[in-house]
Amino acid sequence: MGMPGAAQVEADHVPVVRVPLQSIREGDSPRVAGANADHVRALAEQDGELPPITVHRPTMRVIDGTHRLLAARLRGEPDILVRFFDGDADAAFVLAVRRNVKHGLPLTLAERTAAAERIVRMHPEWSDRTIASVAAISAKLVVSVRRRTELPDAPAVRVGRDGRVRPVDVTPGRRRAGELMRANPGMALREVSKLAGISLGTASDVRQRLNRGEDPAPPPRRAGATAAPRIAAPAPPERLPEPTVVLENLRRDPSLRLTEIGRLLLRVLNTNTITPAHWETFVETVPSHRRDVVAQLAGQCASQWQQFATLLQQRHQADS
Repeated sequence: MGMPGAAQVEADHVPVVRVPLQSIREGDSPRVAGANADHVRALAEQDGELPPITVHRPTMRVIDGTHRLLAARLRGEPDILVRFFDGDADAAFVLAVRRNVKHGLPLTLAERTAAAERIVRMHPEWSDRTIASVAAISAKLVVSVRRRTELPDAPAVRVGRDGRVRPVDVTPGRRRAGELMRANPGMALREVSKLAGISLGTASDVRQRLNRGEDPAPPPRRAGATAAPRIAAPAPPERLPEPTVVLENLRRDPSLRLTEIGRLLLRVLNTNTITPAHWETFVETVPSHRRDVVAQLAGQCASQWQQFATLLQQRHQADS
């Protein structure tokens, strides 16, 4: 159960070696739309040697630096500087995400969210904040991703960024913290957190709730509390799989991937694919004095996309 930061530290402290281009393969990239041809050309036109790329030694696949690899090929260079990473495939993907949200051509929000979903499946024991720190998204968005991700055996505990293991259900810990604070009002939050097995933030919330005369656990978390019954929604109409899955399939289509207009279409689709998990984050980001304008612009964009969809459907019916 390795932590993401350790992999990056390991990869950053290995020597740089020169490796023939023909022995390196493109990797398992978190980029849904593939490499950006314009960025590759811009790198190829720069003076001087390209910075080292990171390669997974067991598979010789690129972890970080696909654009630099393609730029080196475009230059006609025989080799490139490489740092090798010897971890497993899952650790390699996590490292790829961490690297590609920090430098170079950054991942889009859709790509970072798709990466977070994959990491949730690979490491369900990691906390929401840990995964959020890797994918550079909010912990709230990770919560949404986790809720819609089907996990057969969800762990009862999670590992935080500090390496500590904490239970998913913190109700017992909250109650223990409440008992400690009532018995010793002056006890430091860090000590309460340690003894009750909860995070420092949760301990702080418990103290605030006690100061307001409230129960240490919020109503939805109280032992024995039952959620209000949900009204069964009507079965949704048949639809496409998740947008990230559709985009991944489109990305593999040579008729799109190998043409300039096709790559442009993939990039536009990738940028404009917004799942419900993103909406709440975007709504909170828009300032109150801009909400009406953004709403109108979003409506216009939706109308234009609908016109594009109608044209495609008409062409499809005509071809059939």
